[in-house]
Amino acid sequence: MRKYAICGLSNRAMKMFIKPLLNEFAANNQIVALLDYDSYRFTACQKEYPQINNVPTYIPEQFGRMIEETKPDALIVASRDDTHVEYIVNGLAYDLDVITEKPMVTNVEDVKKVLKAEADSKGKVTVTFNYRYSPIHRKIKELLLEGKIGRITSVDLNWYIDTYHGASYFKRWNRRRKYSGGLSIHKSTHHIDLINWWLDQKPVDVFAFGALNYYGPEGELNPSKEDHRFCGTCHVKHKCDYFMRWTSRSETINVADDHYTMKEMRAGNYTNYRPDACIFDSEIDIEDTYTATVKYDKGALLSYSINFSLPYEGYRLAINGTKGRIETQEFHAPSRVPFPVPEQTIEYYPLFGSKEIIHVVQTPGGHGGGDPILLEDIFLGADPRRQYDILAGTVAGAYSIAAGEAIWRSVKEKAPINIQSMLKLENEVNI
Repeated sequence: MRKYAICGLSNRAMKMFIKPLLNEFAANNQIVALLDYDSYRFTACQKEYPQINNVPTYIPEQFGRMIEETKPDALIVASRDDTHVEYIVNGLAYDLDVITEKPMVTNVEDVKKVLKAEADSKGKVTVTFNYRYSPIHRKIKELLLEGKIGRITSVDLNWYIDTYHGASYFKRWNRRRKYSGGLSIHKSTHHIDLINWWLDQKPVDVFAFGALNYYGPEGELNPSKEDHRFCGTCHVKHKCDYFMRWTSRSETINVADDHYTMKEMRAGNYTNYRPDACIFDSEIDIEDTYTATVKYDKGALLSYSINFSLPYEGYRLAINGTKGRIETQEFHAPSRVPFPVPEQTIEYYPLFGSKEIIHVVQTPGGHGGGDPILLEDIFLGADPRRQYDILAGTVAGAYSIAAGEAIWRSVKEKAPINIQSMLKLENEVNI
């Protein structure tokens, strides 16, 4: 029986990890401890899952006591992004394995701490990059491994976040760089890792532009320049286009936010935490629009963009090689897309020959069907039939964060950023 301590009782922790551990994977796995700074989260979690009513609870200052008393084999870290580093490093100090939500940490300095801690530990870190696991993304990896497009020369990835999902990042703690690292880390780490994994190359140099175009006090759709508003009590919310796009005047019609499925979270019962802060507050210090060019160590070039305030959600991808090209387009959250959504396919264009359209068998579950397969790899072991590595560790986490930080640093410094110089370690831990 493998024993787990859960660090951070977020919605993600409850739905992604606690629920399956208590159900699908209960035969060989056990939750032995819960840790969070907010005692009300213990109440909410135990109310949702009565099976863990007797599991001991701890606050962050009691981390060592938790380890000594419950003797877990591994930690699951799903707390606020900036707190990941402390739990990961402390867990490794006890020679525990650590499973952490992305991003692994929020900046390169913390990356170095994790790399050093893992090098000195018997434990290993797993980063839950679930985008790798969707059927479409695994099929693209397989096509590339088969050499269908030859040597990869360039990638175009344009990611679109709609006015509902995009605005949600600016209502929460993500809007402060000190908590999230900025969205080029919190969100783009998913995308950068996906490209790194597909290419099997390391990012070397980054040059980027970015801006805060939609949110913050200068947002053009701000109905009133004043701070400290909340959507639930705002006196001008019915003049806010972002609020009114998804809500009726009586507020009887609205869109459910899958980031907050817990009733307690939706009700705002958690201590000192409201997920409905105004998207036009002046404390917002991150960007909502990026374009970046990334050079890789084996010659590939990436053109990447992401925008957090668009009419629909999804992405467009093209991968070019010496023997052809792969294209795909996805629409996320089809219930929020205001037009018919086509089936996602992969279009393969050989350099000389006929186009092929590949229809991929889809699987249920979050993140395009990726979550359940990721969980199987974590709790059952890697699928022995798979012919390639997919579960991510510290090196993947490190390069995704370094590239994300390089993006926003390039924006600020108006200069290219070299990733290897950012990751250079005094103790020469090689990655």
